Amino acid sequence: MNPKRPWRQNISLTGQTVVEHIVDDPIQLMLQISRRLPAKARGPVGKAIASLAGDRFGAAATVGQEIAGDRAGAEAALDQATQGAALTRSQGGSKAAHLADVALSMGDHERAERLLQQVPPASRRAAWYAAAARIALYRGDHDLAVEFASRHPRNVALARRMLGEQQVFAGYRPDLPAEPNYEPVTGRVLHVLTNSLPHTASGYAQRSHSILKSLVERGFEAQAVTRPGYPVQVGIPWAASEDIVEDIHYVRLLPTRLGQGLKARADQHAALLAAEVRRYRPAILHTTTHFTNAIAVASVAKAFGIPWVYEVRGQLADTWASTRGPQALTSQRYREFSARELDAAKSADAVVTLGENMKRQLVAGGVSEAKISVCPNAVGVPFINEPPTQGDARARLGLEPDVQLIGTVSSIVDYEGLDLLLRAAALLIPSHPRLRVRIAGDGVALPGLKVLAEELGIADRCDFPGRVQRAEAIWHHAALDVFVVPRKDLTVTRSVTPMKTVEASAVGRPVVASRLPALEELVVDGETGLLFEAENAGALADTLRSLLDDQPRIERMGANGREWALETRTWAANATTYENVYARLAR
Repeated sequence: MNPKRPWRQNISLTGQTVVEHIVDDPIQLMLQISRRLPAKARGPVGKAIASLAGDRFGAAATVGQEIAGDRAGAEAALDQATQGAALTRSQGGSKAAHLADVALSMGDHERAERLLQQVPPASRRAAWYAAAARIALYRGDHDLAVEFASRHPRNVALARRMLGEQQVFAGYRPDLPAEPNYEPVTGRVLHVLTNSLPHTASGYAQRSHSILKSLVERGFEAQAVTRPGYPVQVGIPWAASEDIVEDIHYVRLLPTRLGQGLKARADQHAALLAAEVRRYRPAILHTTTHFTNAIAVASVAKAFGIPWVYEVRGQLADTWASTRGPQALTSQRYREFSARELDAAKSADAVVTLGENMKRQLVAGGVSEAKISVCPNAVGVPFINEPPTQGDARARLGLEPDVQLIGTVSSIVDYEGLDLLLRAAALLIPSHPRLRVRIAGDGVALPGLKVLAEELGIADRCDFPGRVQRAEAIWHHAALDVFVVPRKDLTVTRSVTPMKTVEASAVGRPVVASRLPALEELVVDGETGLLFEAENAGALADTLRSLLDDQPRIERMGANGREWALETRTWAANATTYENVYARLAR
């Protein structure tokens, strides 16, 4: 099948995306572009930018150091740029605004605010108000973000987008006219997704694909549609209007132009989804977090008179807050984000979630327990098949056969706590000369981990192979002696269960994980792995030592983990739950 590529829409969407990023947050645009570079290239590219920028272009030098993952270097460059600079006299505060944007990109909103406050009111122009609006949004104050963005006429596009976001988080829902003559096809289900294979290889995308495959194997007709603009918005301008992965159809909603602001995009999402429902004629709609998907789906389901399922895969308000400190938990955005998620779950005809902790939170928030089903992250082929041996995996990946290898296969973000793994390894290496650390994956925290490995003096014992293709993940699991999940103790990590631990157990690797409620659902302490005190490098080192010094225990826990995964965590078992949910809705 030759895929149809809507080049006119794709080119238009690409241009719109670039322009909006430049308007909304140009520094973040630069950082996002840099993250698409190969992992090995980011450090040299970032250092080259910093070197070329020098002292004259402090903002660019700071961004270069941040791209390279050198946070200390970035902070020093920002210090240099702000010392003695005539910020108040520079083009109406534009230099202060650019430096504030850089500080904000580093997560330092307090410093960003201090930079802006140096500019007297009479010297504040469009760039200053745009930066102030971005800081307010970062802190979760939608009302103040709209106020600042609306202060200068040159920021009209930014103000429109800030206003749309404020309205949706305050509870706006699209409204479609009823379609009384709609006739659905029995057994046909349409999943409405944020992203998907083959363009996104996250745990979210893999879970969606596994669910769809399991439903088709049970006799359902099932396909998926992704959010408007995806995948062009994430840097795939050659995207086709439909992708087929292992016989699963992923339909793309690619208009010529996306609505301006979150409110307009919610209306557009609902209208485009309604057109797809008329074409495909599903009997059930099934969507996932976060709530912006749900409000479009709820509107369409109401208009067509069909039931819908909301699958709560995470607490995205907590994910947002996890990078902003405890004050974020009392912000306007957090309160409204949490409220809209509960609204979505309450209004859905059925709710699915990943674990018992998440179910308890939903019930505590007022969602009827009777309509909640738990479908945990699970494994299918190839993890169900006999896994590769450790020797074969190491030979395939070009690794030394006789080292002690600890590590992970993961998205590399701050809340995963992988800096703790490096610190624990530094404590162990003097007494374990064969120890090596392997962290496979990619993400915003990867450059900083490489810098930390150098600072700890263990860079020669660490391997960062970068992004792993999905088909290769099992080999990276199998190469390890111990799989480590050192997640930080945050609201989001206490409730959301990851997929990677289940895969590691299925391959027969013991899992060492932070003692958090969500991870306690996945590691049978003392049987399939070990739990340690979160954010305690010494405790992690001691726990790892107890395994590394006892090879029979490693093998025993690995075997127990595989048995546990195959008995309790397969997509075939989950398919039964989905089938029951859909049957209940059909009745």
